[in-house]
Amino acid sequence: MRAVRIQEYGGPEVLRAVETEVPEPGPGQVSIDVAYAGVNFADLKARSDGYRVPALPYVPGLEVSGRVRALGEGVSGFEVGQEVAALMDGGAYAEVAVADAVTVFRLPEGVGLRTAATLPTVLPTAYALVHAVGRLQPGETVLVQGAAGGVGTVLGQLAKAAGAGGVFGVVSGAAKAKYALEYGYDEVFVGSFTDEVRAATGGRGVDLALDPVGGETLRGSLASLAVFGRLVSFGNASSAEPWSVGQPDLYPTGLSVSGFSILALARTAPAELHALAERAFATVVEGVASLPVTAEFGLEEAAEAHRLMGARTSTGKLLLRVS
Repeated sequence: MRAVRIQEYGGPEVLRAVETEVPEPGPGQVSIDVAYAGVNFADLKARSDGYRVPALPYVPGLEVSGRVRALGEGVSGFEVGQEVAALMDGGAYAEVAVADAVTVFRLPEGVGLRTAATLPTVLPTAYALVHAVGRLQPGETVLVQGAAGGVGTVLGQLAKAAGAGGVFGVVSGAAKAKYALEYGYDEVFVGSFTDEVRAATGGRGVDLALDPVGGETLRGSLASLAVFGRLVSFGNASSAEPWSVGQPDLYPTGLSVSGFSILALARTAPAELHALAERAFATVVEGVASLPVTAEFGLEEAAEAHRLMGARTSTGKLLLRVS
């Protein structure tokens, strides 16, 4: 079978299409004939920095859609040929992928394989940030970093559907700002945002800030919170030193800081992830949320997909078309 793998860390050019053996599912696993694989920023960090890479050579990719190829020992509830989506801890950039059965999801009625490939990481992450971790209440205000990205696109829609009193986004360019305004955002700031957030909220600040960037951006998000505000960190795209927040930051106005990683949840609480994913997927069926595919590449063009995402000019979701 064909797969794209890395044998050394570096730029997009280290992604190479190779012929390799077809993997077989072990106990509790499902193998999938891949139709589409999603491209995520975590894939870029794996390629360049070894993020979450156990060893080389390594096949990147966290999410796929396709059809069940084979079931491992002890797996029930799926049938060979059934259309599914799956969350994986690597291995998605391939014609056949193997995932733990607890992170394989049946497709909701009416959701095709192309759309399904956008769901496994983005939808549950966004849903958790708004509801399970962020616990957004009607009338509250939200600030989202990376508002034009995959997760950001869905966050705007889910926050608006949850009754947010104001949904504010931050992006890196004017074109991204225009794009984000189509997906639930009331106002989108380009670059600087702390003073702008205070002005937009009458000096109050926001109730909930969602930050995948880290570093100084996370500090700015914290400074943008209202009294009793909440910040959720769900990534470190800046590759800054791990953040720390202490009493001087939190005590004066009763702030709260929490974190979320869908890959960590898949390891520690897969049943909770499965329930979360089902609720998240339902928002697509109900028309509450959609995630547009803004660029599609062939499997052998994975390097081009990484270049586009790495240039920080892409919006929405990028996919690899496998079969």
